[in-house]
Amino acid sequence: MTSVPSRLLPLNGNRWLIGLFTVLAIGACSPKTHWVSKPVNKPAERPAAHPAPKPVTPSAPKVSVISLILPFDLDHIGPGLSYTPTSLKEARIAADYYRGFKLALDSLTFYGYNYKLQLFDSKDNGSQAHSLAYNPKVRASDLIVGPVFPEDIKAFTSVLTSARKPIVSPLSPESPSTFKNQNLVTVNPPLEYHAWATARYINDRVKPQKVFILASGFSEDNKYITPFKKALDSLSGRHIKIITITIVRGQLNALLPQLVKDKQNIFVVPSTNQAFLTVTLHSLDTLNAHYPVTLFGHPSWEHFVFLKTKQLQRLRTHITSADNVDYQSVETINFIRNYRNTWHTEPSAYALKGFDEGLYFGRLLAENSLKNMADFNGLHNSFHFQKIAGMGWVNTHVKLLMYSNFELRKVE
Repeated sequence: MTSVPSRLLPLNGNRWLIGLFTVLAIGACSPKTHWVSKPVNKPAERPAAHPAPKPVTPSAPKVSVISLILPFDLDHIGPGLSYTPTSLKEARIAADYYRGFKLALDSLTFYGYNYKLQLFDSKDNGSQAHSLAYNPKVRASDLIVGPVFPEDIKAFTSVLTSARKPIVSPLSPESPSTFKNQNLVTVNPPLEYHAWATARYINDRVKPQKVFILASGFSEDNKYITPFKKALDSLSGRHIKIITITIVRGQLNALLPQLVKDKQNIFVVPSTNQAFLTVTLHSLDTLNAHYPVTLFGHPSWEHFVFLKTKQLQRLRTHITSADNVDYQSVETINFIRNYRNTWHTEPSAYALKGFDEGLYFGRLLAENSLKNMADFNGLHNSFHFQKIAGMGWVNTHVKLLMYSNFELRKVE
């Protein structure tokens, strides 16, 4: 699961942004086809037997209007102004996502589709997002993509509550229950769907008698624990016993009477706290010498540099992910080459996300298929949308990965 922020490209102050936004202002609209009618000339002599046909003007091609609402934070550009570290990260995310999205729309124009792309700066400000929801140009759009951050999404969608065209949440994995908006399309799978995917795999493939959940004691763990327990109880018919225990200073001795030596002992660790994970995983590694351990962790672990790959591999660690790019595939190689040629820089994960979403929603929009969100395999992730009453569409597709040969490999 990717959430903001991620790995960012090195930049030289604000100068790159000034140059970029000049380009954005000039080239926000993808190429369009212009139709020109040619009048039929009336004969100079000898009247026609029938009245001359009137010139026929072809109908203008459809132009799909898309509004992108991203945190460019343009207020930080100008004499005597500068970006803060936080606002600079947000601006980089916005720029990368825009470039990927724009490249996708440019690709789709090859098939005769036409787009008008409007850019709006949310400034990562709830008041600004709320104001944009009243902007006539935004409201008249065929598709709205953004804002990016949860508080901005909440402020924006609180205005547009009645049934209308879709509003895409492009990057946030925040649960749609936070917003309760029937128009929302959540592209990044929320944490609860990662928990369900893990529970499904444990029930269908591992089939243990019991599962141990090692909690840190922080309430943040419950965002994973609650849907996981609900899913496993539902899928197994409560035939798999769930044992939840709060671990202090890595002490696992209380679990020893319930462990077995001839089968895998299944542990779920939902924490993202560095201090807790460092101590607890060390204890599990020690335990693994006598009691075989199979570990299921939080999707954020994929991005934690403090975790030790060798240790995770010894513990047969599995995690779910919505961010798994095959850099060896022909499609990814072609995208990277085209991105470099167009923007003269390297694409980040946000550029890949922008390209996938631009390609998917751009085609649906041009073909009037937004009400039928079919499955899609992208470069960065795949889409499998489910409609939830009162909460819009949610992408539920996540991959299960396992540490093997010192890398994460797809399990299912």
